[in-house]
Amino acid sequence: MMAEPWQALRLLLAILLTLMALTYQARKKTFLSVQEVTAIENYAKDSLQWITNQYNKESDDKYHFRIFRVLKVQKRITDHLEYHLNVEMQRTTCQKPETTNCVPQEGELHKQVNCFFSVFAIPWVEQYKILNKTCSSD
Repeated sequence: MMAEPWQALRLLLAILLTLMALTYQARKKTFLSVQEVTAIENYAKDSLQWITNQYNKESDDKYHFRIFRVLKVQKRITDHLEYHLNVEMQRTTCQKPETTNCVPQEGELHKQVNCFFSVFAIPWVEQYKILNKTCSSD
């Protein structure tokens, strides 16, 4: 019986965070903190996985791409998190949707893209949105 008030509080918190995210676009951003972080930081790691999944969903390529090198991760904190991610992605030997034991393609099928992603993130409620994406092939 004691779990019910906590569930209601958790639901209320999720609703408030969602409303904040929806009104985000209308407000001017005031950054509380801007810092470079490592790719293994929990929320950065989640954001990197999310952008990999998004990249593969949007790509017409029949092969799965994977991040092989993280060049830079910058975290900006306001009422949410905003990640600026510079990554090196490569086409793997796995055809979509396979993602297990994927190694980089070699020879003619080798393809590398360098991408910059700006990602709006509220990872504790698994809400993400790409604000900007720029990719270029090698």
